[in-house]
Amino acid sequence: MAVPPLDFDYLIVGGGAAGLSLAYHISQEPRLASKRVLLLEPETKDQNDRTWSFWADEPLLFDGIVAHEWSKIAFRSPGYEQVFPLKRHRYKMIRGLDFYRFVRAALAENPRFTLLQASVEALENTPHGAQATSSTGIFTARYAFDSRPPQMQKQPQKYRYLLQHFVGWEVETTEDVFDPTTVEFMDFRGEQQQQARFMYVLPFSKRHALVEYTLFSEQVLPQEEYEAALREYLAQLGVTEFRIAAREAGAIPMTDHPLPSAAGANIINLGTRAGRAKPSTGYAFKRIQAHSARLVQALAATGMPPPDLTGDKWQFHLFDTLLLDIMRRHGETTRTIFAQLFRRNPVERIFDFLDERTSWKENLQIMNSVTPWPFLRSIWHVLRGRPGQRD
Repeated sequence: MAVPPLDFDYLIVGGGAAGLSLAYHISQEPRLASKRVLLLEPETKDQNDRTWSFWADEPLLFDGIVAHEWSKIAFRSPGYEQVFPLKRHRYKMIRGLDFYRFVRAALAENPRFTLLQASVEALENTPHGAQATSSTGIFTARYAFDSRPPQMQKQPQKYRYLLQHFVGWEVETTEDVFDPTTVEFMDFRGEQQQQARFMYVLPFSKRHALVEYTLFSEQVLPQEEYEAALREYLAQLGVTEFRIAAREAGAIPMTDHPLPSAAGANIINLGTRAGRAKPSTGYAFKRIQAHSARLVQALAATGMPPPDLTGDKWQFHLFDTLLLDIMRRHGETTRTIFAQLFRRNPVERIFDFLDERTSWKENLQIMNSVTPWPFLRSIWHVLRGRPGQRD
């Protein structure tokens, strides 16, 4: 029986960070120059709906659109605070709208790429590839890459489910307030209220910064609570007058619930759907780039995705689970754990650990730098197969 012709080689569902990143990586790989790619995205993406921040010690494909970068980070808590000059790394920020425009402009110049505004109602494996049923029609491809939000049937008796939720204001002040060389990476000096709560500041100049109130907990707060915390923090910095130039908000799922890397032989998951947001921190942009590069290298070399789609290492999943368990049981102890990490480790080692690039020796150095009791309690909960409860 003849094989029916396919519309495309690759079909990408979703035009956010994960879908556009994969599309751009494909466009930059000469060995895939003949491949036809369809990208389906239901929204116009014409707003600066988010920013992505990350640390990096090597070039990325999107360095040309980095809006700002910093050479120092600060950690602050009631008992310990320090400003750390970065050596190998730089802390960087990309605005969402800059990213959308850059990638779409590059793809528009490439006749192999088709971008359609459409929502996908069904995505299925077929004997010869994948099929998407969308609001504009039915499309087939050899492989489909799905970056829609993950769907899971929660099992709270077995896994941990938290949110990293935040509200941020991009503020302009009438007086010099901020240090434009230093990111306030974690400022834990505020009340924790039995949760992990900190301020995060990206300063663009002495009078212009993004200030975010970030929490790790199971439920979001009423809007007025975030705003009250932001106003109090600015007042503590001595800000008497300011203008809110932009706002942002979000809630990133943080869970040890397994998120599959594929949905059958011909549908590969991307982004948060594939667990690319790190469960214990929420950082995703650089992990998405590594995932995209891994997929494209295998497609170019073999014509197929790699057998190990993510390359994740089990020990780092365990570390994430332990920290999630601690955050769920005693979120306020997160402040102490991070204070110990920053006091007792070079910041480069901490970044490498969070990037899952450290050796077993370095992992032991990290673990030995924090009080063991909270982690031993969480190991017990992991071994018995149930999340811990607050004492």
